[in-house]
Amino acid sequence: MSAVQRLRHPTRRGVALSIAAIPALVLLYVLILIPFTPGIGDIRKAKIEQPAQIYSADGKLLAEFKPTNRVWVKLSDISPHVIDALISTEDHRFYEHHGIDFRRTAGAALHTFSGDRQGGSTITQQLARNLYPDDIGRAPTLTRKLKEAITAFKIEAVYTKSEILETYLNTVPFLYNAYGIEMAARTYFDKSAHDLTVLESATLIGMLKGNSYYNPVINPERALDRRNIVLGQMVKYSRLSVAQFNSLKGRPLRVDFERQTEPPGPAPHFAQQLKKWLIAWADANDYNIYSDGLVVRTTIDARLQTMATQALTWQGNQLQSIANAAWNAHGACSGHKDLFDAFIRETPEYRTARDSGTSDEDAIKHLSADRTFMKSLCESKTRVQAAFIAMDPRDGQIKAWVGSRDFTQDQYDHVSQARRQPGSTFKPFVYGAAFEQGAKPDDTFPDQAVEIPLAGGEVWRPSDEDAPSGRPITLRDGLAYSRNRITAQLMETVGPAKVARLARAMGVRESPLEAVPSLALGTSPVTLKEMVSSYSTIANEGAWLAPMIVTRIEDRKGEVLAEFQPSRADQVMPVASALTLIDTMRSVVNKGTGSAIRTRFGIRADVAGKTGTTQDNADGWFILMHPQLVAGAWVGFNDSRVTLRSDYWGQGAHSALPIVGDFFQRALRSRLVDSHVKFEQEPPPGMFETFREKLRAWMEHLFPSSGKSETPAPAPRMKPRPAPAAPVVENAQPASEASAPTDVEPPQIISPAASQPPILPTPGQASATASASAPAAGTSESQPPVLAPTPALPSDSAPASQP
Repeated sequence: MSAVQRLRHPTRRGVALSIAAIPALVLLYVLILIPFTPGIGDIRKAKIEQPAQIYSADGKLLAEFKPTNRVWVKLSDISPHVIDALISTEDHRFYEHHGIDFRRTAGAALHTFSGDRQGGSTITQQLARNLYPDDIGRAPTLTRKLKEAITAFKIEAVYTKSEILETYLNTVPFLYNAYGIEMAARTYFDKSAHDLTVLESATLIGMLKGNSYYNPVINPERALDRRNIVLGQMVKYSRLSVAQFNSLKGRPLRVDFERQTEPPGPAPHFAQQLKKWLIAWADANDYNIYSDGLVVRTTIDARLQTMATQALTWQGNQLQSIANAAWNAHGACSGHKDLFDAFIRETPEYRTARDSGTSDEDAIKHLSADRTFMKSLCESKTRVQAAFIAMDPRDGQIKAWVGSRDFTQDQYDHVSQARRQPGSTFKPFVYGAAFEQGAKPDDTFPDQAVEIPLAGGEVWRPSDEDAPSGRPITLRDGLAYSRNRITAQLMETVGPAKVARLARAMGVRESPLEAVPSLALGTSPVTLKEMVSSYSTIANEGAWLAPMIVTRIEDRKGEVLAEFQPSRADQVMPVASALTLIDTMRSVVNKGTGSAIRTRFGIRADVAGKTGTTQDNADGWFILMHPQLVAGAWVGFNDSRVTLRSDYWGQGAHSALPIVGDFFQRALRSRLVDSHVKFEQEPPPGMFETFREKLRAWMEHLFPSSGKSETPAPAPRMKPRPAPAAPVVENAQPASEASAPTDVEPPQIISPAASQPPILPTPGQASATASASAPAAGTSESQPPVLAPTPALPSDSAPASQP
C-alpha cells in the first residue's frame, strides 16, 4: 500500500502511533530545552543572593551594591493578609501542586481557545519569570511556557513552599523602582510590610495583574475595583468573611505615596568609584557583586569621613549665602543678562524653541520672562561646589573622600572626575625641581618685571598685586607669599619640561600637562586626587605611592579572597630635596598665605601646605601636609564662568582653606592624627657642602649674578617599601567644566584690615579662640614679604602688611 493510500485509509495501529507521537515529540522538545533553563545550582544560589557590602577600615558599613531598590524581609515579617490575598488571587491550589497546576493550565487553555485569554501561571511559574527573565523570556510562545514550567519544577525541588512565597514577595516589582513587598508598603502606604491591613494588602496584590493599569497613584478608580476583586477572591477561598467584605469594599484606598530612594551612605562618591573597580575585579575573578555576598574592606576611616563631610558642608553653606548675594540668586540672577543669555542658549528649552522656528531673540526673550525657568537656571549655575580628599602619605591609603556638597543634588565627582586649574598649588613642583638642581630656600631673585617670550611672538608677563620693588626675595618667601614674578623667574631657570616631568612623577599621572612657562602658575587642569597624591609624595620624602582604596575582599563566610598591600614605592625626588621643599612649605602656614591654619584654627602640629587661586577667582584650592595625613580641598562652581565675585572669598585661603583647617582641627583633637609627630628635618650640610656654599657666596660677591644656582642635585636616598600592588581608582577623562587655561594668576586685592569681611565661624571652634580667629591684615594670596632688614617674624606670626 502506498503512503498516499495509508493516509487516505489509516489503520487503527497507525492512528494510535500518530496520537502517541505527539506527547513523545513534546517530551523530546522538553528534554532539548532543559539545558537552556537555569540549573539547580543557580536556583540554590538565587535563594541566598546577597549584595556586596562595603566597609570602612574601622568597621562601619559604607554601602551595599544592590541591583534594585529592595529590602529583603522574612515571610514571618510580612502581614498574613498579604499571603492570604496572594494565594487567593494568584494560585489558590499553591500548597497542592509541584510547580504546575495542570487543572488551572487546562482551564486557561480552553478559555484562550474560545477567545477569552486567561493566565494559568502558578506563583512558582511567576517566580521563575521574575528570577530568570533573560533565560525564560516573556514572549507568549510555547517555548517560553515550557521553559517556565521546567524552571518551576526545579524551584519546587529546591525551595520549600514558605521559601517560594518569601522569595516571590521579595522579588516582584511594584513600579517607582520599588521591588518586593517591603518597598511597596513603604512607597504606597508609608509603613512596613508587617503592618499592612487587609485593604492595603489587597491593593498591592491587585497591582500584580498589571502594575501600570492598576496603579493606585495615577489610576485610583481601577485600583479600587481591582482591590475589591481581590477581596472577593479572599471570600471565595474562605480567607475573608462575607461580613468583613461588605464592610470593607466601600472604603477608599487611602494611599500615602512617597518614592523610596536608596540612602547615599556616608561616602557616596567614594562608593561609586569603588564600584567601577570592584565590577572589573569581580568579572576577572568570576564573582557577581550583586549576589555573591562579597565583603570589601576599604581604606576609608568612617570617623575622618564624617569630619570631612561636616567641614565641607559647613563651609559650603556659608559660601553659598555669599554666592546668593553676589548673584542675586533669589531674584533669578537678574543683573547678569549677557552671561545668562549665554547660559540660556545652552539649555534644552532654548534648542527646542529654535527647532520650532523661533528666532534667537524671541527665544531668549520668552525664556528670560519665565521666572520659574530662570530661577531654576540661576540656582543650578550659582550652586557652590566643593570637594575634599585625605590620604595617608606613608602607604597611599585614602582616608576620606567627599566629591560634592550634596550627592543627591550633584553626583558628579569633583575629586577624581573634575579637572580644574590648580593655580598656585602647582608652584611646589617648580620649587621642588629647583631644589633638585641644587637651589636653596635662601637663594634670591629680584622682584622685577618679567617678560618671557612664547612661541608665535607672544610675551608672557606674570604679575603680582603690587608693582615690582626691585628688592631681592628669597625662594622661601616667594613660595610662602605666592609671588608670581619670583616663581616665573625660577621656572625660567629650571625649565617647563623638567617641572612637568616632576609633577607627573609625583602624582599628576592622568591629566595632560602643557610644558609652557605659565605652567608654573597652574594653568593645566588637574584633579584634586592627583594634587593630593602629589603632595603625599612630598610628605613621604619624595617616594610616590599609588592611591589605595581596598585592603581586603572576603566572601560571605569571612574567607579572604584577596588581600592588597601598598604599591611599590617609586623614589621620584631625592629625600634631601623633598625635606627642603617641606621646610619651605612650612613657611606658607607659619607666615604666608596659609597662616590661618595657625591663627584661626590654632593648629600647632608640624604641617606644611599651599594655597591656590585661579583666574577671576574661579577656583580656590588648599592642600595641607602632615607626616600621617595629607588633605586637600577645592571650591568653585561647575561652570567656571561663575565665581564668588569676591576678591576676598574667591581666594583659596578663604574658600578652601577653612575646610581643610576645620577637618585637621577635628582630627587632631580626636587624636586620629598625632599632633606630636614631625617631619624628618633636613640633614645638616657636611663639611664639603659648607665649603662649597661659602665658595659660591664669595664668587657671587665678586661676580654678581641673578642668584640662579647650578649646584648639582644630591643623590637620592632610597627607602625600603613593600612591593605588592593595591587597587587604585582611575581618573576619568577631562571634565567639560574645567576652566580654560590662563597665562597669569590674577593679582589678589588685599582689603584694609578694617574693611575685611569677617571670618566665617567654624563648628566646634572654642569661643575662647574667637579673638585669635580673625585674619591678620594682608594674608591673601600673593602677599609680598617683609623686605626691610628686620629680624625674622616668629613662626606663628601673621605676615606684615604690604609696604
